[in-house]
Amino acid sequence: MKICVSASSDNLDAEVDSRFGRCPYFVIVDSETMEFNAVSNDSTNAAHGAGIQAAQTVVNMGVNVVITGNVGPNAFNVLSASGIRIVTGASGSVREAVEKYKKGQLKEIGNPTVGGHFGMGGGRGRGRSNF
Repeated sequence: MKICVSASSDNLDAEVDSRFGRCPYFVIVDSETMEFNAVSNDSTNAAHGAGIQAAQTVVNMGVNVVITGNVGPNAFNVLSASGIRIVTGASGSVREAVEKYKKGQLKEIGNPTVGGHFGMGGGRGRGRSNF
């Protein structure tokens, strides 16, 4: 099985990145052999549509499962429509997340886990507060 994990770096010991659409890397792992390939996520700095772009990248890689921390509605819809199973709530290293999934300790979801624009730093850089 071909598993894609959102990651902070380009190897099996990288931490799972909680933001699917804006993670720095996708680590693609063969669940049988644990051989992997890391792909840079070109949508990390997209002004809009990072989740959709990231999801399309993953779809084009032919993966069966995505393991991540959270997934928004747009990415969820693209992945689901392509028949890719989505697992959220993962943490630890990429290797640990894949092993937990293989043992049935991580479960697939049927809905997005966050709203749109998660992880974009919604403060807009204005330095104001409402206190």
